[in-house]
Amino acid sequence: MPEKKIMSPYFLQPPACLEYDPRAAEVAQRVAQAITSVLPTATVEHIGSTAVPGCAGKGVVDLMLLYPEGQLEAARDLLDSLGFQQQTVGHLFPESRPMRIGALEHQGNTFRVHVHVIAASSTEVAALRTFRERLRADPQTRAAYVERKRTILADGVTDYKLYTEMKGSFVRQALVAAGDPSLLPLIAD
Repeated sequence: MPEKKIMSPYFLQPPACLEYDPRAAEVAQRVAQAITSVLPTATVEHIGSTAVPGCAGKGVVDLMLLYPEGQLEAARDLLDSLGFQQQTVGHLFPESRPMRIGALEHQGNTFRVHVHVIAASSTEVAALRTFRERLRADPQTRAAYVERKRTILADGVTDYKLYTEMKGSFVRQALVAAGDPSLLPLIAD
């Protein structure tokens, strides 16, 4: 396990729709490298709005840590040793499919980071990849997604869980448009 924690304590901010920051990709790469240097059997992918150039969002760097069969405990332990914390608000994930949170200082800004810990064999991986690729490939879908988030916020939604649930219908529609409705049950409301 690493000798030094790289993550700072997570901090809450109300949901927002911030402009895309290209430094988020650098943060994703730093965290991914820290994980895979200790757990080389894992794969780490950048997902969510910060993985899509030009896509405004909460400004949270979302990653998925894909671990091979039998490595869930090792993945959780590694994230804990890096300074990630268990989540306490929003859509709470079970420890059988955890999400860890933390913050990382990078180029004068502190970025919040979410790491979704998912079995590499899980069908959820395909849904997350499909949605990311749909946003990257289709400027109209990307613009509509940003508009949906801004509308939710303009309606006064400040609760993390409700914000995520309200975005869920858009995500489901984008998956159908991408041609794979079989992925719909995999997206959490």
